Amino acid sequence: MKRKIVMAGLTLFTTVLISCKDTASFTISGTIDHPAKQPMVFLQKADSSGEYQSLDSVKLSADGVFKFKKESPFPELYRLKIDTTQIDLAVQNGDMIEVNADLADNTHHYAVTGSDASNAIKQFNELATKFNEISNRISADFEVKLKAHPASADSLIKALMPVYSKNQADFSHQAIMFIKNNQKSLAAFYAASTLDPVKFEMPLISYADGINGDLLKNPLVKKFVNAMAAAKPLSVGHDAPEFTISDSNGKPVKLSDYKGKWIMIDFWASWCVPCRQENPNVLKQYQHFHQKGLNVLGISLDKDKAAWQKAVSDDHLTWTQASDLNSFQGTAEQLYHIEAIPSNFIIDPQGKIAAKNVRGTDLEDFLKKTL
Repeated sequence: MKRKIVMAGLTLFTTVLISCKDTASFTISGTIDHPAKQPMVFLQKADSSGEYQSLDSVKLSADGVFKFKKESPFPELYRLKIDTTQIDLAVQNGDMIEVNADLADNTHHYAVTGSDASNAIKQFNELATKFNEISNRISADFEVKLKAHPASADSLIKALMPVYSKNQADFSHQAIMFIKNNQKSLAAFYAASTLDPVKFEMPLISYADGINGDLLKNPLVKKFVNAMAAAKPLSVGHDAPEFTISDSNGKPVKLSDYKGKWIMIDFWASWCVPCRQENPNVLKQYQHFHQKGLNVLGISLDKDKAAWQKAVSDDHLTWTQASDLNSFQGTAEQLYHIEAIPSNFIIDPQGKIAAKNVRGTDLEDFLKKTL
């Protein structure tokens, strides 16, 4: 009987603690050791575009203590700035977050309690820092070797770029795993914002499909979800939209003309420097894989027909070229949501999108695996 009474008392005590929790606001407080000349703490908040805007500031007390009390009915991203140190947090009403940092610590380590999502962001930032340090070492190694041998830039890039790219790929893989493990937390969205939305469209669409609840009340998250929903019909595995466009001789060309064949739709323009730099690679792959089934349809965003045709000739592009001569407002450009070039879609013989925006060595690797 006594045990039941004790347990009932503990339950009542816990209930009282929970009921006393302020669910109409949140607090961020803490202690900052060894602040620099300006002992101020600035509070910033991410707006609907992802930019951090100043919200408030307080002066540290004599013993380095600070406190903010604000309102946020749904999870939002906040940032503390103290001198050159910044601490990212995920905050909503009811949170009582405690932050402790020592600005004399060159590693910028800090401790945070009272918010699982903020702790997860801290862990992700530590992960990102580790990979950034590797990238910085590779870049520094390149600079040292280039200074010693100025004429060897190309060979140095060839030797170091695979190492650099692998490090970037490893980080992206870790970020995707972090997102999966923190699906219901704003920390997952924080991590998702570090990924290239073009290169990692599929995992980002998958993540966006699973977002629900209070997270959808956040305008920045809602904007992301809507963007992924718009991208989904044009993602890998979906049917490629049909279109008709005129080639350089005015003859109509339809995507369905290539049904039963592999076709890469290549969006480019004569005035686009990255496009012109990629053209030799596309030409190389076309010459190698055309006999194995690869076709290319170039769609130019030029408005000047003479400039377009000159670029086709200068770059020795031998595949079919077409254009509405209407820049980003062209029929195919609008249908495929082209907002930047170069951009490409590889369509399989069944008319489904097999890959998007693969360039350089990635294009060659894809074609080797596929054809």
